[in-house]
Amino acid sequence: MDVLAWLTEPFHYGFLTRALIVTLAAALVSAVLSCWLILMGWSLMGDAVSHAVLPGVALAYIVGAPFSLGAFVFGAGAVSLIGLVRSTTRLKSDTVIGVVFTSLFAVGLIIVSATPSQVDLGHILFGNVLGVNDAELWQVIILGALTLAALLFKRRDLTLYAFDQVHAHAIGLSTRLLSALLLGLLALTVVVGLQAVGIILVVAMLITPGATAFLLTRKFTTMLIIAAGLAVGSSVAGIYASYYFDVSTGASVVVAQSVLFFCAYLFAPRTGVLTNIRRATATQ
Repeated sequence: MDVLAWLTEPFHYGFLTRALIVTLAAALVSAVLSCWLILMGWSLMGDAVSHAVLPGVALAYIVGAPFSLGAFVFGAGAVSLIGLVRSTTRLKSDTVIGVVFTSLFAVGLIIVSATPSQVDLGHILFGNVLGVNDAELWQVIILGALTLAALLFKRRDLTLYAFDQVHAHAIGLSTRLLSALLLGLLALTVVVGLQAVGIILVVAMLITPGATAFLLTRKFTTMLIIAAGLAVGSSVAGIYASYYFDVSTGASVVVAQSVLFFCAYLFAPRTGVLTNIRRATATQ
């Protein structure tokens, strides 16, 4: 078998090249953000925002507006609503998040079901990365680059905020502003990831790379690099798998990320389950 031909064959098609670029952009920015989400314990927030954008995406499709605009408006709105309800009641965060995101997701399903001929639910829920046009490609690249640049520019402040909010406040950082910044970037990242894997699976890209890297290292900078590397590798593997096995591209990328997570879970040098069993057996 000609290995070079095997590797290059998928990219003889322009739509697959665009799919690879979009998937890489979405996976990279999601992976970097996922490191802060894991440290902050905000994984559920990522799940909430990804589902809460459904009504915005559906309305954007109906009126012919860019779906990313509708997604960002409803994502930012969901974050604001969660903060408002949480600050004005005695309910715990997970309760408020659960109520808000399920409510907005249900509203989105109603909108989609009321206009079945105009809105493709499958593309909204599971993405349509193979159907990306040039305008959508540049939209993902620009939004992804802006989000990644903001994360890297404020990485020191965000990292201190994630580890010790009291100390961050004591040295003059605005924890409220940092929280708003992180949530705003989360909404933007969801918009970027929607095109690649859709509403249902984007949450996996927001959690899995960071969780995998967390199992492999305790240094945050190393964690960022590992998460980004795993996201890039799983994106490329997912694209090849979707082409040669003729399966869903977004799902293939998420499965590749999940395989890496369970490999880390089992074989991580310090915390892997099988590693610990082998170490315990050796000391007996």
